[in-house]
Order: sequence, then structure tokens, then C-alpha cells
Amino acid sequence: MRTQTIRSRHVCHSSHLGHNAMPKTASSGFISEIVYGDDHPMLTPLLLPLLQQLGSQSRWLLWLSPQQKLSRLWLQQAGLPLEKMIELHRINPVSTVDAMEKALLTGNYSVVLCWLPNELDDEQKMRLQRAAQHGNTYGFIMRPEEKTITRPFSTLKIHSRLYH
Repeated sequence: MRTQTIRSRHVCHSSHLGHNAMPKTASSGFISEIVYGDDHPMLTPLLLPLLQQLGSQSRWLLWLSPQQKLSRLWLQQAGLPLEKMIELHRINPVSTVDAMEKALLTGNYSVVLCWLPNELDDEQKMRLQRAAQHGNTYGFIMRPEEKTITRPFSTLKIHSRLYH
């Protein structure tokens, strides 16, 4: 698994952050790409704490074209607010990118998670980055590793026994 943050702004971390506080950023939103292998579980240990914090905001959490339907039981057990979840399925990849951009622009969502089969081009990445900053929204592009062709950004590899 590797992640790429499509962003060039500085993040200021403070040791005085409260339990539900998010780090303050110089910009208002960002896009990050999470590339995963088929043998890895759904990145629950990595994303769940962030989703729980974002779920405490007054805004929605949007899941675009997830690989499988979200389980109400799983959401409850994970501590995510059912009343703030929106899930959209069966959107073709081109429309999914457009839908993600529109959702990010509105500012109605604290996070938009989007599953795509292929890597985005630079123009699409920049459109999403601008939309995330405008809407003060976190965006995560989830993509399977086997479709990875190029690496235009520096990458971060997270090694963990949980995934090996």
C-alpha cells in the first residue's frame, strides 16, 4: 500500500490538539490518493480514526463507488454516524471524478472517499485539489495497486505487520 498526497501546502501539527480536533492547515482542504493491493484489507486501521473525527463535524461523509455496499452494522461498530453517511454506487469512472469534484466544491462534506480503477491524469488531480481547497474538504482517491502505471508524485510507503 502507498499513499500520495496531492498537495503542496504546509501542515502545522500541534501537541495541544483536543481529542476531536483536526490539525490546522495552511490551506483548507486536500486530496490524497491511497493505492492498495488486493491482498490488503479495507485499510480500516489507517482511515477509521480520521473518519471518526470527521464524522463529529456537522457535515456529511460521502462514499463514491465503493467496492461493496457499506454495512450498517460495520458503520455502527466502527463508531461512524449513520445519519451522516451518503453512498453512491455504479457511477462510471469519468462521471465519478466529476461527481467527486462537485461534491468537494460544495463544502457540504467533511470527507469524500472515491474508488477509481485507474490513475488520474495531472489535470484531473489539479481540478480535485482546487475543489477540495475551495470546499474545505478532505478527499481520498482509493485505487487498486495493480492498475498503477506511473508515479508522478513522491510516495510514502507504510510497512506494517498488519498488512503482511
